[in-house]
Amino acid sequence: MIRAEIYKQDDGKIIGFSIDGHANTASRGFDIYCAAASMMSQSTFLCIENHLKRDFDWDAAHGRLMLKLKDAPDDLTEVAFQTMLIGMRELEKIAPRIVKVTEKIFPGGETK
Repeated sequence: MIRAEIYKQDDGKIIGFSIDGHANTASRGFDIYCAAASMMSQSTFLCIENHLKRDFDWDAAHGRLMLKLKDAPDDLTEVAFQTMLIGMRELEKIAPRIVKVTEKIFPGGETK
């Protein structure tokens, strides 16, 4: 199962995410659910890093990508994160046994 956890401040603004797991619906390199989740999360990562040039903590391993902003979210980071969240929610609707999206509130935006 692919698990997407969206990190939010108590005001609802997104401060990061963690995507991990595998769909296991096809052999490696041919799984459309893994490809979709990977592209959404990696595109968001690259947008935050290369286009918006925001500072963040991150971690990646096989089947896992985590990103958390170091500074407060703003309108531009919110657009990037919300676009990913919309896509992940749509993927969850299509394949609810394969993709699970949850949202976790961190009071004050602190994830530690």
